[in-house]
Amino acid sequence: MANLNYMNKSSTRGIFLSITLLFSIILIAIPSNAYAEEVNVKSFAFEETTIIEIINDSNEEVNTFRIWLGSDFSFESFKTEKGWVGEKTPQGVIIFTSSETIKPGESVKFGVKTDKAKPGINWKALDKEDKQTSTGKVSSEGLLDVIQNTESKQEQSTENTDEIVVYDISESTFRIVPEKPNVGSSFRVTGDKFAASQEFDFYIDSKKIGSFDTDENGHFITTMKIPEEQKADRIDLKIKDKDGGEKKISLRVEEVENRIPETENIKLTIQGIPNVIHRGDFLEIFGTGDPGSVITAEITTSEGEIINSRTAEIDSKGNWKLDEPIIVALDTSFGEYSATITDGREEIVKNWTVESDKVIIIIPISLKFEPGEVMKFNGTALPNKSIEMILEDPIGKEIFSDIIQVDDSGFVDFEFQTDQNTAKGTYTLIATQEKEKEFIFAGLGQLPSIPVHLEFDALNYKAGDTAIISLVGKGSDVINLLILDPSEKPKGDTVSITLKPDGRGEYFLNLDEYATGIYTAVVSKGSTQTQDVFTVGVQSICGVMNINTTKKSYVPGEPILILGETQEKCIAKFTLTDPDENIVKTKETIIILTATDKKSGITTGKISEESFRIPSDAKSGIWIIKATSGANFAEKEIEVLATLQEGMQIIVEEVDDPSTSHLGKTISIRVIDAQQSVLINIIAENGEIIQTLSFVASAQGEINQPWIIPPQTEPGIYTVNVTDAFDSAETIFEVE
Repeated sequence: MANLNYMNKSSTRGIFLSITLLFSIILIAIPSNAYAEEVNVKSFAFEETTIIEIINDSNEEVNTFRIWLGSDFSFESFKTEKGWVGEKTPQGVIIFTSSETIKPGESVKFGVKTDKAKPGINWKALDKEDKQTSTGKVSSEGLLDVIQNTESKQEQSTENTDEIVVYDISESTFRIVPEKPNVGSSFRVTGDKFAASQEFDFYIDSKKIGSFDTDENGHFITTMKIPEEQKADRIDLKIKDKDGGEKKISLRVEEVENRIPETENIKLTIQGIPNVIHRGDFLEIFGTGDPGSVITAEITTSEGEIINSRTAEIDSKGNWKLDEPIIVALDTSFGEYSATITDGREEIVKNWTVESDKVIIIIPISLKFEPGEVMKFNGTALPNKSIEMILEDPIGKEIFSDIIQVDDSGFVDFEFQTDQNTAKGTYTLIATQEKEKEFIFAGLGQLPSIPVHLEFDALNYKAGDTAIISLVGKGSDVINLLILDPSEKPKGDTVSITLKPDGRGEYFLNLDEYATGIYTAVVSKGSTQTQDVFTVGVQSICGVMNINTTKKSYVPGEPILILGETQEKCIAKFTLTDPDENIVKTKETIIILTATDKKSGITTGKISEESFRIPSDAKSGIWIIKATSGANFAEKEIEVLATLQEGMQIIVEEVDDPSTSHLGKTISIRVIDAQQSVLINIIAENGEIIQTLSFVASAQGEINQPWIIPPQTEPGIYTVNVTDAFDSAETIFEVE
């Protein structure tokens, strides 16, 4: 999460650059345009960007702040101050939380960007016990509208405003690894002293080839690629900010060595088929041959029966590849197979065996899905055991997960609903059951390609240990491994590793000369890469821990964000246990995030674990989240509201706080298993519709919308009626 440091030690640029200096002048001079009895909230807007300031004038500490918009507006992005974490729910509510509360007399600021200018923003403040302290709505006052009214007050306000430090790009630095890239090759770029938490563009001479974001300290590390059409010559690599400022270095790009002349005869080869294949395997088959020719491949059984025939063109460099990858079907017969490949000049034969020693065999029902379709996977796994399914998007970010209890049949079924805005590319389904793990690939909007994955055999090592890195990628690929030290500088040279024909590999990393710290391993192939962290000599046992969640109750399929604090740089294990005391999921993690108290100077470790999710078939009752490290532990109870019936369902929960009774009570309306656009009507006993709300359901079919009951609402029984294009449901709640 990027931090909003537009005052004090650093300044933000990007979406806040145009308004930061103006806000430093008028922030104190402008009167509040919205006032709650105990928590004062101001908001100031410039075009689509709004700054929200929360001032705690109450006697209670504020731990959580929620904001949401009307149906005509939507949030596009947000930023927080250091120490705060923001979460945007599928229903469009942004929840800001922190283990460091806003104490009486203190304030905090958040920045949001909306699709339209000057939105009205609904807000709610909650204390450490999740009890509502205040709620209300603010209308953003346009910054340009108030400048004239504040000119006479500028000198008075600046004496109370912290100094703003604007970065100078001439002092920024960056470097590339390797220092002499070739045409068509990828290279690592790392830099320091740039504007914090902002987007920059990367250029070769006058051509933009990519963008990247800096962290809260103005540091970045990214990967770029020299285009294939780039001439081997001296070039300028430039980094530009949004104001046109730039930093550059000059270097010479070299031609790729050992390029194959088009007139040279090239040996016919085939790759991508290991000697042993399993049902469900994903094969990208390719090879070399005479440039300009066409290869024909015929696949036959041990009895000589031809079961498949493919053709592919050999390009001018002597390379060929089948247009579509092959998934070995779940009903493929076990035994020996062969492929005869010919280019009309020569002929080769490749043999392999289909075996059955895989425990998890899952495949997508289609290699390519279209946006808006349901991505479906099915197969088999060990019966009567749970299996965890994690779906990662094309950049390797987890977007959905579930823990499924496999029945006697061993059949496994997994689905994910996409929409028109879901990112296109290769999606990876990671299926884990006990010690077995499999990677399954499918494409959205395009055919999939096999990315590179890595995993360490441990989180923490002693100096002198040997770390074992397990690698998964495309069969016979050559991948690059780079280790970054705790300051994110290269630790030694890049190592090339050739994967086995089945796409797997191992690398043994000697840690003899590794100092204590947190390291990053980066593996890359072309423009794709992935990374993982490991530690050397880190104190593995955490001190006193406390944990919390952003909500008290959950429904099946909902993600859980675990927040908390402990000492910095230690290892903790998190477990999720159901009401029958069965451990549903366990994960060990390194506490990397830290925060320093401004007054005491003490640095603590920040817990932020978001890989847990309530299983889709969860049992209702009290579930327990536990964090342990050595003899130290912390627990948090949550309530799971299991759903038993089919179709769309509604859950209404009331939040009652006497201190905000003048604004009315608040209820939370949850809708489950909805599709597309959803209409919510709140109806009185006499049939009068007193409120109509409209939302678009998330990809998982959920809506979670708070609603403030107007103070003048008459006591009685009210109905919440929900309708989408395919179903409807309703429930009641009582206003006393």
